[in-house]
Order: sequence, then structure tokens, then C-alpha cells
Amino acid sequence: MAQTLLVYERDVEAFLAQWGRKRYKRPSLLCEWTTLLSRKALLLDLGCGAGQDARYLKTLGYRVIGLDRTMSLLRFANGRVPVLPLVLADMRALPIRPGVLDGIWAAASLMHLSKPVARQVLARLRDAVCPNGLLAATVTHGWRSRVKQGGWMPGRYFARWKKDELARALHRAGWEVLSIRVVSHRERKGRWINVIARRG
Repeated sequence: MAQTLLVYERDVEAFLAQWGRKRYKRPSLLCEWTTLLSRKALLLDLGCGAGQDARYLKTLGYRVIGLDRTMSLLRFANGRVPVLPLVLADMRALPIRPGVLDGIWAAASLMHLSKPVARQVLARLRDAVCPNGLLAATVTHGWRSRVKQGGWMPGRYFARWKKDELARALHRAGWEVLSIRVVSHRERKGRWINVIARRG
């Protein structure tokens, strides 16, 4: 995790060129998830990065908190939407009281945790939401978890999950899976698992 954070700090301009300054495209999973949320829901964008999804959710009328571990990205997000509450924190130690959130959006963030740690974090996320609180997440699909050696922003760790493996991890963490599917080349290149779950 520490090495991955260093990469995001080191390559922040490359990240922002791709995920901060380009025209925003609403993720299909985000649109699907919002149809299940009540108006004025309190949402956490976990690993909010440049804040594009958090900003969009706020325009829909939701109360949104953005959380990330990379200060450079939070500064950028704050410059775009100064009224958006942003928190510098580690997802492994959430500074959130139990049961206060209505939903958690975790797009391409949990995948940077090893699977044992991710299972622990999923349980903590479950505790952070109210009864019937909703989680939407995207993680990398596959079999070999590893540190990326080449390509765009190398040096980051990626945990790759199989669909049934992720479903079991969610169930054990106290989530009821509402939908889970493998998608290819949607918002990001490659194969991903898109999941929506409700606190069980």
C-alpha cells in the first residue's frame, strides 16, 4: 500500500490528465447505484482521487464526503469544488462513526489492498453504513495479484479477484450482494468486477 501511495504522489500529473482534466463520463455502475439511493443520502466516495464522481453525486443533491490518502489529489478536488467535504485518511482506518452513511462508492480503490486486508475493510465498511446501506465497488478481475511493472503509472499493487471469490468475501463481511458481474473496457481498460451490495 505504501508503494502504491508513493506512485500516486509521484505521478499525480499523469493521473489528473486521465482522471481530472478530461470531460467527465458518468460510470454506468454509478448511475445504476444511484437509482437505489434515497434523496439526500449521505455518501462516502472511498478513494475519491480527483473528486469527479463525488462532484457529480453532489450535483444530484446527495450529501457527499470524499476520502483519499493522496493530498495532491485532494487539493485538486478542493480547487474544483471548494464546498465538498474532503478527508485525508487511510481506508484501513476510517474516521467515520458506525452506522452514519447511507452508501459507499468505491471505484478502483479497494483493489490496491491485499485480499486479507480488503476482507477486513469490507467488514468495517459494512459497520459504517446504516441498516440497508448500499455499497457499489469496482475491482480488477483476474487471478494473479501483483505490482504492475510497466504501462501507465507502474509500481502500483493490484489485487485481482474472481467473481465468486469476491461474492464470498462480501457475504462474510456482512453484505448481501444485489448484483455482481464482470465487465470489459468500460470506464477503464481491462476486465473488472462491478458489484452492488446491501448491508445484511
